[in-house]
Amino acid sequence: MARYAISDIHGCARTFKTLVLEQLQLKKTDELYLLGDYVNKGPDSKGVLDFILHLQKQHYQVHCLRGNHDQMLLKAASKGESAVSLSASEKQMVLHNFGMHDFRKFPTYYANFIDSLPFYLELPDYFLVHAGFDFHQTDLFRDKEAMLNIRHYEVDWGRLDNKRLLHGHTPTPLHTIKKSAAHQDARINLDAGCVYYKNAAYGNLVALDLDTNFLNIQCNLDRPYMVRRKN
Repeated sequence: MARYAISDIHGCARTFKTLVLEQLQLKKTDELYLLGDYVNKGPDSKGVLDFILHLQKQHYQVHCLRGNHDQMLLKAASKGESAVSLSASEKQMVLHNFGMHDFRKFPTYYANFIDSLPFYLELPDYFLVHAGFDFHQTDLFRDKEAMLNIRHYEVDWGRLDNKRLLHGHTPTPLHTIKKSAAHQDARINLDAGCVYYKNAAYGNLVALDLDTNFLNIQCNLDRPYMVRRKN
């Protein structure tokens, strides 16, 4: 049995499928942990969700967390376009991808899936979360906003029982992630900025083997599509 973690797929369905099926060659005895942000910015958010749901229906052990962009789309299902912080072209790409003209028409099937997702997972040796934890809070695990959106924080390892921390959310150059994995850092950010293929430092989707620290790397295969360069 192998254990893998991937974060911030952002609608890059072809890249995601290639990483899982060809590089990892995922088996039903393996465990795949997805750290959120399945949707928005990339060309095929629906395809990403469909692939995840297909794997689960086929009894693959796929465990999913909620990301801020997943939460955004869920909120837009009730509040409409005002809840969506995307460029005009990115909004149109999401609407077209799901075959809808209004974010309030977001299919219930996908909304229910996102609404079922937890904000963090605790394993015997790891904590997994989309963005991180606010260690100024009395109860780390009730601050949902922080778990989805926090960026700059110092880890109080005692409050995590000295387990390692895996997260995404903040695009990070591939060489930095490689260094963290090679050094077996206690905290590793797995967001290699897959969707931002126009940035030389980004444009990759990575899967960390939780037991060997081997980093599987897949460059973006979904290009070209309209996306803003990451500043």
